Amino acid sequence: MSAIYLQIQKDLLHKIKTGVYPIGDTIPAETILAKEYQVSRPTVRQAILLLVEQGILERKRKRGTIVCPPKIDQSFTQRINSFDSEMHQKGHTSQTQVLAFYKEDASDEVKRALHCEQVFKLVRLRSIDDIPNVFVTTYMPYALFSHFDTIDFSKESFYEQCKKSGHPITSITRHLEVTTADETLADLLQVQTGNPLFYFHSYGYDDEGTPIEYSISKYRGDTNSFTFHLAQ
Repeated sequence: MSAIYLQIQKDLLHKIKTGVYPIGDTIPAETILAKEYQVSRPTVRQAILLLVEQGILERKRKRGTIVCPPKIDQSFTQRINSFDSEMHQKGHTSQTQVLAFYKEDASDEVKRALHCEQVFKLVRLRSIDDIPNVFVTTYMPYALFSHFDTIDFSKESFYEQCKKSGHPITSITRHLEVTTADETLADLLQVQTGNPLFYFHSYGYDDEGTPIEYSISKYRGDTNSFTFHLAQ
């Protein structure tokens, strides 16, 4: 027979998956669970810590132990795919809210990335299963995509529109950093101020090496994971 704490861990996990303990809610206190399972508090604590290590539960001061949203294993570090297509392949629904889309003079940072003077700036909040997941700011050369002002990017794929315009993105360089959510991002992504975020800078090119995209993406740290495959 497996250790008692493993049986409790398995039962808690079942209750989380079946919605007895919904995402974002706190599970009962250790003292209550100890009485329910007729075991000691240290035994319950072992079971809970296992789920914390797996990213299923999170301990928060003054709130207790809460159920975390399931992590999405993002594949864009391995292949080029649109956000919507990737989520659909993983069995999720995706939603996109366009927060801003306009033409502007490129900043020095954007000029270095795209080698142009004027750009379209597209700001989006992207959600998975109606839970905010990533805040993305994308810049694209205005000279190549001046007709994009008629496109509704809450419904259309940016990558697909680039392809239709004769500039498919065939290679991307991504730089990963870690940052924290300020008040604005915390509000948009529905996290606590100061929570960790994955911070990507992405540089996309067509098959002739022309810079097509410069994107800055900030992913929730509690709902995303990334896999990198290396070979020698």
